[in-house]
Order: sequence, then C-alpha cells, then structure tokens
Amino acid sequence: MLNGIGFIVILGCVFGSFLLSGGKLAVVLEALPHELMAIMGAAIGSFIVANSLGTIKKAMGGLLRAFKGERWKSSDYRDLLTMMFGLLTTFKKGGATGIEPHLDTPSESKLFSPYPRLLKDHHLIEFICDYLRMMTVNFEDPNQLESAMEADIDKHHHEELAPQHALQIMTDGLPAIGIVAAVLGVIKTMGSIDQPVEVLGAMIGGALVGTFLGVLLSYCIVGPLASKLLEVIEADSKPFLVAKSAIVAYAQHVPVQVAVEIARRMAPSAHAPTFQQLEAALDEAKNELNAKPA
Repeated sequence: MLNGIGFIVILGCVFGSFLLSGGKLAVVLEALPHELMAIMGAAIGSFIVANSLGTIKKAMGGLLRAFKGERWKSSDYRDLLTMMFGLLTTFKKGGATGIEPHLDTPSESKLFSPYPRLLKDHHLIEFICDYLRMMTVNFEDPNQLESAMEADIDKHHHEELAPQHALQIMTDGLPAIGIVAAVLGVIKTMGSIDQPVEVLGAMIGGALVGTFLGVLLSYCIVGPLASKLLEVIEADSKPFLVAKSAIVAYAQHVPVQVAVEIARRMAPSAHAPTFQQLEAALDEAKNELNAKPA
C-alpha cells in the first residue's frame, strides 16, 4: 500500500512538474517504448548473466516481499515467546525423552500446532528444533551453543541477502545503461543531421529520455525496492535472535520464565509484548501444559 502511494507521488511530481513548466509530454511518450526496451532489456539481461538461477528466483520473490513488508507482527512475537516457554518447560520437566517427540514432528505437536503462523516459517522451526535436539545429546556448553547459533544465523542471513545485493547492483548500473541508450539516440540523430531544426530537436529530446529513464528507474524505482527488501530481510531475521536468546539463557541454567523474559528484550521495540502481556500469555500456557500430558 505504502509502496504504491510512494510510486504515485514520484511519477505525479516528476511528470507534473515537467508539464507545469511547459514541457511537451509527447516527446517523452514517443521515445519511451524504445528507450525503455533498451534500458530494461540490458538491465534484465545483465542481471541474468550476473546471477544464478536460484538468486534470480529469490530476487523475483524478494520484490514481492518488498511490497508485502515484514511478515512478523506483534502477536507473532508474543506467540514465539509463549512457544519457547512451552518447549523449555517441557525440556526441563521431561528431559530428552519428553522433548524429542515434539521436535521430530512439530506440525503434530501440541507445543507447536497452536501457532500456525510460526509453523509456516520452516527455517525458524528447524533452527529451534535442531538446537534443542543438540542439547539433548549433551551439547549444553552455553558459549559453544551461542557461537554455533550465531554462525547459523549469519549463514542464513547471508543467503537471504543474496537477491537484495543483486537488485542493488542493478540499481547502481541503471544510470550507466541509461547513458548507453542516450548515446544510441545521439548516434541516430547524427545520422539525420540534414533534417530541420525542429526534427533534430525532437530527436535529441528523445535521446535524452534514455538518461532520464536510467536515473529515474535507479533512484526512484529499483533502488527504493532494494532498500525496502533489505529492511524486510533484517526485520524477518529478528525472531532467530529471540529464539537464540531463550535457548542460550536456558543452557546457562536460568529459570525458564526468566530466559523467556531475556528473549522478550531481544524482540523489536515496535513488536515486543509488554511484561504484563507476556506474563498473561505465559499464565495461559502454564494452565494448558498442566491440563495436558507432556
């Protein structure tokens, strides 16, 4: 929604100011299809050459992510903390034999199934299950555990950023590609040097549309989308830090509820539940855990 409003403001102000200053839009519209074909064709072709098929597919999905925005809402962070409380409490009470059935089939576990939105993030669920499973085989040194989790998060984050980097490189190249299109227009104009001044003026104006489009696409379209995608990727990585904080605190023999409180403080300020909200959610989770067998 906000992206659409932004693009309307950009195009409205750019072309509106051109018309209000007495510019002739017909010159731009006449040259637009050819210049756009040259610029976008060269940009997309270069993008295909420079990246693997996997990165290209992720970049297409990344553009959709940039429009949709971050996936995680305030209720999701509350649910994540509540889920971590249930998992760690079960681990503390039942040990490896109590927690392993839940880790083997999260979709069928009463500790995971109440949170369908969390289950959709397969990377996060696998991350949590893998490290809890590692703790069941005596991998409990807090320092080693934290280092391993940080390395895992960094690796995942690096892979998620690959399409964003590819789009940023395209952003940086678009102004130069616009110059290429403009030069071709100038070459075309020089081939018609015997034409009247009015014709030459229109041809030069059309050639300059190439430079205009390259800069406009770079700084007002593709660049902002690449920046928005970076923001979304950064936001969607925060739950991993929350889960890591809870697991590492538990490995340090901190009480479960305190470990979850430590994790709450790692949630983004805009989405973190208050102490009272989390306490109410945990009280409800405690009642459910006591009402059902682990």
